[in-house]
Amino acid sequence: MEQSPQSEKCGVGNSLSVIVPAYNESEVLTAFHQRLAGVLDKLSMSVEVIYINDGSTDGTLQIMEALRAGDPRVAIVDLSRNFGKEIALSAGLDHAQGDAVVVIDADLQDPPELIPELVLKWREGYDNVYAKRTVREGESILKKATASAFYRLIHCVSRVNIPEDTGDFRLLSRRAVDSLKQLREQHRFMKGLFAWVGYPGVAVPYQRDARFAGETKWGYWKLWNFALEGITSFTIAPLKMATYLGLLTALAAFAFAAVIMYRTLAYGDPVRGYPSLMIVVLFLGAVQLIGIGIIGEYLGRMFDETKRRPLYFVNRHLPSATTLNRLE
Repeated sequence: MEQSPQSEKCGVGNSLSVIVPAYNESEVLTAFHQRLAGVLDKLSMSVEVIYINDGSTDGTLQIMEALRAGDPRVAIVDLSRNFGKEIALSAGLDHAQGDAVVVIDADLQDPPELIPELVLKWREGYDNVYAKRTVREGESILKKATASAFYRLIHCVSRVNIPEDTGDFRLLSRRAVDSLKQLREQHRFMKGLFAWVGYPGVAVPYQRDARFAGETKWGYWKLWNFALEGITSFTIAPLKMATYLGLLTALAAFAFAAVIMYRTLAYGDPVRGYPSLMIVVLFLGAVQLIGIGIIGEYLGRMFDETKRRPLYFVNRHLPSATTLNRLE
């Protein structure tokens, strides 16, 4: 849902940070930076581009270093290992210095050419300018259907309004970034956190392209776990559903018992034996295991949070020349 902007509260300035998390993106990174640099050259702003190397095992880091050598706007945050995209994105937010921050993937599915429009909306006073997909090229029908179902499900059950058909590609104001940096939870569903901090937001529609090169890192198993992360982070609806399922099962058991008693007393029907007993036992066991599994998902996340470990460790941080000049 869009909110009215309030320019005087956004702290609009004239510097921009672009965060690009990358894991094994050596095939596309050079082409991505060429397109990104062409867009940034036309902006009348001070710009830094922060590449986050999320423990890549190919030549991604070497390409980042080459890009930094040829472009003084490039900074590199090399994480100590692969922490996952959500934490890599958080590392970028921690290191961004700009008055506004753009988050974009390196696979060129999200067009860098949309950045000037995001900046324009930010200057109008919006804190959260999110790119909303109208077309998803290069994806299977199954992936499109499951993604659509997930976004609509979490939109219905979440305690915050998470926009549908919206990924990480967006622009955030400085106050929105500073608010996000205060949220240090281990299990991070960034799309939900972007919405949770609030502030005026607006959608910018765009057509998502097919991946430029390489293979997606998001298989169906990872997407399933990502969906669980989002649901358990922003709603307790599964716990309520387990409660309701238990109540319905109990009511059905009482009704079935009443039917058996009536038939036995009225007609002398013998009580069905082993097959019916096994069906009932297996059904009740399945309901219990589902309930325990749902509780386990939440309990495991509570366990991780209580350890209060740092989100990530940085192997090397190579700031941009733009950042260095600003700090001198």
